Amino acid sequence: MSVYIVIESSVKDAQKYGQYISQVPGIVAKYGGRYLVRGGKVTSLLGCRWMPERMIVLEFPSEECVREWLYSPEYQAIAPLREEGAEIRAVLLEGYKEDG
Repeated sequence: MSVYIVIESSVKDAQKYGQYISQVPGIVAKYGGRYLVRGGKVTSLLGCRWMPERMIVLEFPSEECVREWLYSPEYQAIAPLREEGAEIRAVLLEGYKEDG
C-alpha cells in the first residue's frame, strides 16, 4: 500500500533551501518516490486559519522505501541544506485501502 509524506516548510535561508530543492527530486525518484504536490498556491479552508508558506506531498510505494530514502547516503549528504534552509514539519500517512 502506498504511503504519503506531507511536509510543511517555511524558508529561513532561500539560497540553501534552493540548493536542497534542486537536488532532492532525483534522490526521491531513486527510492521510488514521486511528487504529488511541490509548492504552489495554498488556500485555507473550513474556517481554518492555517496558512503554511509551502506544502509538499510525496508518494512512496511503502514505508520501507521512505526510510531507505531518508537514511540513504545521498539524502544524508543534502539534509544539512534542508535543516539550515527551512523549518520543516512532516508526517507519514498510510494510503486508503478499500475493503473488498
